[in-house]
Amino acid sequence: MIKLDIISDPICPWCYIGKTLLFTALGERPDHPFKIEWHPFQLNPDMPQGGMDRRTYLETKFGGKEKAIAVYSQIAEAAEAAGLQIDFAAIQRTPNTLDAHRLIHWAGLEERQTEIVHALFEAYFSDGRDIGSHDVLADIADSAGLDAAAIRRLLAGEADAEDIRSRDANARERGVTGVPTFVIANQHVVPGAQQPDLWLKLVDEINGQIGTAQ
Repeated sequence: MIKLDIISDPICPWCYIGKTLLFTALGERPDHPFKIEWHPFQLNPDMPQGGMDRRTYLETKFGGKEKAIAVYSQIAEAAEAAGLQIDFAAIQRTPNTLDAHRLIHWAGLEERQTEIVHALFEAYFSDGRDIGSHDVLADIADSAGLDAAAIRRLLAGEADAEDIRSRDANARERGVTGVPTFVIANQHVVPGAQQPDLWLKLVDEINGQIGTAQ
C-alpha cells in the first residue's frame, strides 16, 4: 500500500469537494494502492472556542457581503458539479475545529477516520450542525461506531489538543498554505480539489509501476 496523506479542515468546502472527487475516482478503481490518513489544518486557528456567526465571519474574511456571495457562488457550482448538496443557508455558525480534528485523530486509532471525516462534512454542510459542539461531535462519533461516552470524556479535557496544534503548525512549516492538500508517499504533493480523471491517471500509473516492480 502507498500512503495518501490528506491535509484538510472539516469546515472547508473545497476539502469536501476534493474528498468527494477523490472517492469518486477510487470507486472506479477498487484496486487502488492508497492507504489514506487525514491530517489537521485549521482554516481559522484563532477562531474563538465557541465559534462565531457565519455571516459575520464570511463578510469579514472576504471583505463584504458581495465578495462573500461571489466566492460562495463559485463553490456552490463546484459542489453541484461534484454531486454534492450543500445547504449553506443552514449553516448559522463557523466553529472552531480543534475538537473536530481531535475526533478525527481518535477515529484514526480505530481505523475509522474516513467515516468520521465524511460524517463531519455531512453534518456541517448538509445539516447545518455546529461541529464545534461536544454534543454534536459525540453524536457523530456514535453514528460511526465509536464510543460516544469515551469521546465526551476526552473532549471535556485537553487530550491531544497540543498535538493537533503542533501537527497543524508543522503542515504550515512544510509550506501548506491551503487545503485540501494531498501528499502521495510523502513525496508528491497534489494541491486542491482535483477532478477524478487526474486521480484515475495517478492510480493507473502507480499500479503500473507496482506491477512492473513485482
